[in-house]
Amino acid sequence: MSQERLMTVLLGPHISEKGTLLAEKSNQIVFKVRRDANKAEIRKAVELMFDVKVEGVQVVNNRGKSKRFGRMTGTRASWKKAYVRLAEGQDIDFLGAE
Repeated sequence: MSQERLMTVLLGPHISEKGTLLAEKSNQIVFKVRRDANKAEIRKAVELMFDVKVEGVQVVNNRGKSKRFGRMTGTRASWKKAYVRLAEGQDIDFLGAE
């Protein structure tokens, strides 16, 4: 896998109540990732970008919701998220505060 590809795998952190609880209790971080990314690519991308050791990766495909705009119906884009479990003692600081 090329380093350029790995730099595009992670689209950003997915901030939610569930994600915050997972970060506190089980040292997991939730990321929004490319739809064509696999677990191995996600693991390597997180280790490369944040210099941490990844224990495991779980992925979830989220289907886009159907929405109506008056008489028109449309669908939001489907997306994929990854639950990344970090090794004991590892942490990712998104705010940069020390």
